[in-house]
Amino acid sequence: MAKITVEATRENTPKAAAFVEAELEKISCPFKELSQISIAVDELFCNIASYAYPDSSGKAEITVQSNGPNEVSVTFEDWGIPYNPLQKDDPDVTLSAEERKIGGLGIFIVKKTMDNVQYRHEDGKNILTITKKWQ
Repeated sequence: MAKITVEATRENTPKAAAFVEAELEKISCPFKELSQISIAVDELFCNIASYAYPDSSGKAEITVQSNGPNEVSVTFEDWGIPYNPLQKDDPDVTLSAEERKIGGLGIFIVKKTMDNVQYRHEDGKNILTITKKWQ
């Protein structure tokens, strides 16, 4: 298990992504899954940086946990306003880009590319965990 705590700012998105990618490389995560996880990390961290602390700054903690030889979990924790992104309605992807409402596509992609996505609010923290498996 590896953990990093960073200021939840958009400028730190590359730092968060690089940390996760380095940890995934240590456990020999295949390229396809590494790419999917990287996109999810970018989206989720950017959401924390954009919305968790609307009136102040705060931190985000990211933990990478190997769950065996072919599975990894990445957990995001922040102490911002409680928000479960999984409760947001999925966008209607049958509509053209011009017809769709703005927003919601990122978490939709995360839900579609990860094997499991879980949210809970506990001890004043938002805790979101994504899990990815591979062959």
